[in-house]
Amino acid sequence: MQEAFKEGGFRSHLNITRDGEQALAFLHQHAPYQHSPRPAVILLDLNLPRKDGREVLAEIKKEENLRRIPVVVLSTSTRDTDIRNAYDLHANCYIPKPVDVEKLMQVLGMIEEFWLGTAILPA
Repeated sequence: MQEAFKEGGFRSHLNITRDGEQALAFLHQHAPYQHSPRPAVILLDLNLPRKDGREVLAEIKKEENLRRIPVVVLSTSTRDTDIRNAYDLHANCYIPKPVDVEKLMQVLGMIEEFWLGTAILPA
């Protein structure tokens, strides 16, 4: 993901956390993330260590101060149960994660253009 962002010349800033617990600490601005910016869009992998993406998504969508942030699930899984579960947890969209860096850059470009260039998000 970092390589695709670096090579793609995206306008958006990418903040990366390594697991689900770090992701939630970032979103809640707990130490060491107390000065971190609020993300405009969340790119979420379902297969996170420590707390998986489903748990992270459920927590994001149950919290009033986080639930309006669009969550784009990017996953290698195309299983119908994973897709259905993500939408049941109120994911804003589900996109199969390309393994090829060029295709990943195209997908990231479409995400950036739609969510940050076309869609109107709450302040």
